[in-house]
Amino acid sequence: MADGVGRIRERRAATRASAKGFAAGLALVCLLGGGTWIFFVKGLHLLPGDMCDGTLERGTVTRVLPQARAADAGSRVQGAGPDLAFYCHVNTSEGSYLDGRAQVLPVSREKWLKSSRGSGSGDRVAHVSADGGIEAVAKLASRSARVYVPCEPPSVPSYNASAEYGVVTEFSVSDDSRVTGAELRQILTDVAYRMSRHTYELAECGKGRDLPAELPRYEESP
Repeated sequence: MADGVGRIRERRAATRASAKGFAAGLALVCLLGGGTWIFFVKGLHLLPGDMCDGTLERGTVTRVLPQARAADAGSRVQGAGPDLAFYCHVNTSEGSYLDGRAQVLPVSREKWLKSSRGSGSGDRVAHVSADGGIEAVAKLASRSARVYVPCEPPSVPSYNASAEYGVVTEFSVSDDSRVTGAELRQILTDVAYRMSRHTYELAECGKGRDLPAELPRYEESP
């Protein structure tokens, strides 16, 4: 887990640095290997209407992040089936960011809930459930949201044949977001769930099962 956090920090630092070097007024779109898309633009309003394979909308970005001189957005898919991961990010020249990761992992709903809720007295959370074992959690003291969707991926390794799998997603925002509280938690959760649905399809988790279009709303005060 520590290595994963380190990789996320390295990725954020690298993309922030690249944003600072954008040529004024230019927009550049690059398709790299492995299904990786990166967009470089001057200002958030010039980002594509839909990013990260349709899981993140420009309107959400401009609603959440402060204005910036330049920004980049990108997504990539890594692995397949029980090893698949899907990444999404937006970084600005001012250091603001949105960052998400959805992975297929051998973890049960119960273990994921226990880990995501925390056990400390300060770990107050907003939590909703949906049919089929779908869960979403957002800690009130954090700036991220987590979603769990049960998954039955094909070609599971024999040593994990009896394990329960799930699409585990986390989507987070920098400390300078324009919205906070319950509104921010709902936005982050909605994007995390869209990433979960997309990863669920990419990993062929479903066996014909249809996921809800959206999750129930959190019932909490702002």
